[in-house]
Amino acid sequence: MYIRKKIVSRTPLLRLTAVGLTAAIGLTGCASLENTNSNADASNSASSPSEKKSGNSNSASGNDSVATGGEGFAGAGQKSQTFGSDAAPGQFPRTVTHARGTTELKEKPQRVVVLESGELDSVLALGMKPVGMTTSKGQNPVPDYMADKASDIETVGTINEVNMEKIASLNPDLIIGSQLRMDKYFDQFNSIAPTVFSIRPGYTWKENFRLIGEALGEEERTEQVMAVYDKKIEEVKKAIKDGPASEDTTVTILRFMPGKVRLYGRLSLIGTVLDDAGLARPANQDIEELATEISPENIDQADADYIFYCSYGDPSATGQDTAIATEAFQQLPAVKDGHAIEVSDDTWALGLGPLGAQKIAADLAEYLSH
Repeated sequence: MYIRKKIVSRTPLLRLTAVGLTAAIGLTGCASLENTNSNADASNSASSPSEKKSGNSNSASGNDSVATGGEGFAGAGQKSQTFGSDAAPGQFPRTVTHARGTTELKEKPQRVVVLESGELDSVLALGMKPVGMTTSKGQNPVPDYMADKASDIETVGTINEVNMEKIASLNPDLIIGSQLRMDKYFDQFNSIAPTVFSIRPGYTWKENFRLIGEALGEEERTEQVMAVYDKKIEEVKKAIKDGPASEDTTVTILRFMPGKVRLYGRLSLIGTVLDDAGLARPANQDIEELATEISPENIDQADADYIFYCSYGDPSATGQDTAIATEAFQQLPAVKDGHAIEVSDDTWALGLGPLGAQKIAADLAEYLSH
């Protein structure tokens, strides 16, 4: 019996490029002034259906919904399908409908700031490089599959601690983020530059990508990127047909986190990739939820034909090393068959855009072929 491992390289933490006024946003889960805008060619007007007020504009308590789904979670996909622009492809000015209302863009954005890794992924996939991005704190600052492309992008803080002054200094003409993580700061962002928000990262990644593509006037490139993803999904299906797997093969996505063990459901990015590939899920993961959690003592509940597992941080600190060494885990058929495979947490759990989805699909095609 053996466990196949994929060695994951770790990149050093990026140093913040400036220390300024920050908006501290305490978040849990994966991941997440006087402002002037000198871009005279873009309008900052945005209609907001709902506005959350904060007593302190510089700090706020976290949003636990980032990790657990939250109110309106299941309906986010359907609502996200209504977002975008009615303008002809590439034509400006245009009005973009998004999670916080509508935003007017008079010209094609050139200086974009992204507030999450999913938006970074999407903008890079469209062949553009943002002028500013947030990073993650306490782990790889940027998911490793994007690290090379993002090495020279200015850092504007972390997803937990956004530096508003730094964002303003970059003179952006578009800011992209999500309502779930940054909602109470929308007005501050929008006073710096036109701002477009998705509802949330994760299982709505396709809708989010198309929203970003329409905000940037890159509709044709958006469809080209999605065509690459579709091709990779076909490669997964071919691996299932030609390899040891079958349409009935079940797949577990297992993630070790400090104090918890998570089994991912269908309403996650990885869940959508597995659905697109036609792969079955064990009953405890075949759910319209982001994830379910189990205790390490019940690691046998991760049973499936294939187990793909990863760790949010040091495997010794998250309990992964201990859990996979237990007899309960070692006796699982997937482990005995060599189908328990360690994968990159940066890609499989933190990959929240089309580049991440493409990489996961490519990994699946490889792992399911033998």
